Amino acid sequence: MAKFVLAGRADCPFYAKAEVLADYLQKNLPDFQIFKITQHPHVWEEWLKDLCEKNKWNHEDSPIIWRELLDRGGKGLLLGGYNEFLEHAQLYYGVTSSMTTELMKVIAQENLGSHIEKELEKEALKSLIDPLQVWITSASAPACYNLIPILTSGEVFGTRTEISITLFDNKQAEEHLNILAMETWDLVSPFLRSVSVCTRVEEAFLQAHVVIILDHPTDGEVYTLEDCLRSRVPMCRLYGYLIQKNAHDSVRVLVGGKTFVNLKAALLMRYAPNIAHNIIAVALGVEGEAKAALARKLKTTPSCIKDVIIWGNISGNSYVDLRKAKIYRYESAIWGPPHFSRPVLSLIFDSEWVNKDFVSTIKLLSTTGKQFGGILAAHSIATTLKYWYHGSPPEEIVSLGVLSEGQFGIPEGLVFSMPVKFENGTWVVLTDLEDIEISEEIMTRMTSDLIQEKLVALGDLIHFQPYQSENRSAEMDEKTTLPTTNDNQENRRVSDVRRTLLPSVIPRNS
Repeated sequence: MAKFVLAGRADCPFYAKAEVLADYLQKNLPDFQIFKITQHPHVWEEWLKDLCEKNKWNHEDSPIIWRELLDRGGKGLLLGGYNEFLEHAQLYYGVTSSMTTELMKVIAQENLGSHIEKELEKEALKSLIDPLQVWITSASAPACYNLIPILTSGEVFGTRTEISITLFDNKQAEEHLNILAMETWDLVSPFLRSVSVCTRVEEAFLQAHVVIILDHPTDGEVYTLEDCLRSRVPMCRLYGYLIQKNAHDSVRVLVGGKTFVNLKAALLMRYAPNIAHNIIAVALGVEGEAKAALARKLKTTPSCIKDVIIWGNISGNSYVDLRKAKIYRYESAIWGPPHFSRPVLSLIFDSEWVNKDFVSTIKLLSTTGKQFGGILAAHSIATTLKYWYHGSPPEEIVSLGVLSEGQFGIPEGLVFSMPVKFENGTWVVLTDLEDIEISEEIMTRMTSDLIQEKLVALGDLIHFQPYQSENRSAEMDEKTTLPTTNDNQENRRVSDVRRTLLPSVIPRNS
């Protein structure tokens, strides 16, 4: 009996070709047996490295194929990759493969879809036994109070998934957390297995499947914007280390709130590099504010407006892009079925409002945090989490802060809000959108601030200097004091500085 193991990246075309050949051999040869293993592309390299270290093999690509020698007491004999398997089939069995490249790619995508579907089914079945572990940091923040009822409603994770919530904060907040935990238990949610409180740092994020990072007040006094940026590093360094050490391997981390969202996500990625691909910054709050402002102007409801894109720094220098924005069910001379839409900019004839009033409204909201309270923060986090687990609405653009890989001309390594869609338990950047080029000046303005925020926070730059175009000089206020006796005061004072330093950018309707 010849028993082979075929393992590969779920989306690998060569794995797909080897799989078809192996299936043929197993069907037609009574003494040939194949065992197949697929791994998600995100974990394949690490899985392969561990496998090769365990067996003292040297192999770097997908697929990897070996022969089991358990009946002889051996650990397994490495055959190699696809080419070696094809040569083996030709030499020993007189069989080869004539599969086309196009068919290989089609089967590879089908394999990836099947793999993800099986993993989701496993997670769903496992959740019936072991609940999903959800950790909320800075749980004494107002957003947590509004977030818990949504998480326990069954709308975010689904009605087949039970959750356990852990409220994490400092020792001073323990009494408040205990009251909040009791009130959460009083909800009598059928989807809530347990709720607990954690104030011990060394126990943070144990076996966490989901970590939600809320705005955190800075201890002590912060006198400048630079000090405020640097004060984020200790918390993110600690959280990053603990999440990578204690959390589940597939943990999903969402950074929400209204202060330095991109920066906190970037720092967490720095200090938890093994899970960097599963750390995101929530941008739906700013997107919601823009939709609401447009809805008030057009005398409709915000839910009728879709595809508003938030670029750049979610809680700072952002670019609200209306070029793809559409409106549905709009009462006008032109009417259509529910799926009929019209471009938003074609319905706003007041260019003065778009270029000035809308700009100033969004600028005021994004730089001061006004109207971005606990309800909006909680809803935007919960909606993003729901999309992550179950997919975003088809054909709809979602704004999300993710690590740039050079898309749209954005420098690599920045956490940057950009258009995405959620599907199959992950997110995909919509690089195929047309006519969304960003001018060099706008891109430079956004990236300059993000780069400087990180450099100042890490101590590589002493002073933050806002980007200034040739036609504009920024006002500076170096003496602004930022007392941080509580979260609301900190957000308000930081916003005062950011309002001066970080002007928002809105595309003009020209």
